[in-house]
Amino acid sequence: MSPREIASFMEKNDKIAKNFNMKVTHVEEGKATVEMVVSKEMLNAAGVCQGGAIFSLADFAFAVASNSYGNVALAVQANIYFLNPAFEGEKLTALAYEKERKKKTGLYCVEVKKEDGTLVALFTGQVVIKESKIVV
Repeated sequence: MSPREIASFMEKNDKIAKNFNMKVTHVEEGKATVEMVVSKEMLNAAGVCQGGAIFSLADFAFAVASNSYGNVALAVQANIYFLNPAFEGEKLTALAYEKERKKKTGLYCVEVKKEDGTLVALFTGQVVIKESKIVV
C-alpha cells in the first residue's frame, strides 16, 4: 500500500481530522503535510485557537507520517510548545518529518506554521512500531 493510500484512509477514518476539516496535502515515507483552517468552534475564551486544536493538527500529521510505511505506528509520547497564537480564518500547515526510525520505534518533529511562515507550535512525538500492517 502506498503512503498516499494510507493517508487517504486515515483522512477518511480519523474522526478528529474529519471534524476539524484537516486535509493531507503531501505524504511520502516518513513525512506528511496537513492543513487546517481555524474555525470559530476552535477558539478559546481569549479568542485565539485553542491549544487542543493545534495539538490535534500536529498529532494527525505525526500519525500520517509515522504510519506512511504501512505498519501500524502508535504514539507513546508527545510534547508541544506553543510559540505564537492563531486566529479564526487563518490556515495552519503542519509539516511532520522523521528524525529517526528503528525497527520498533520512531521519533518525529512537527512544525505548525501560518501561511506567512510564523511558527505557531513545535511538536515532537515518539511511536512504537507494530508488526501488523494497516488494512484499508
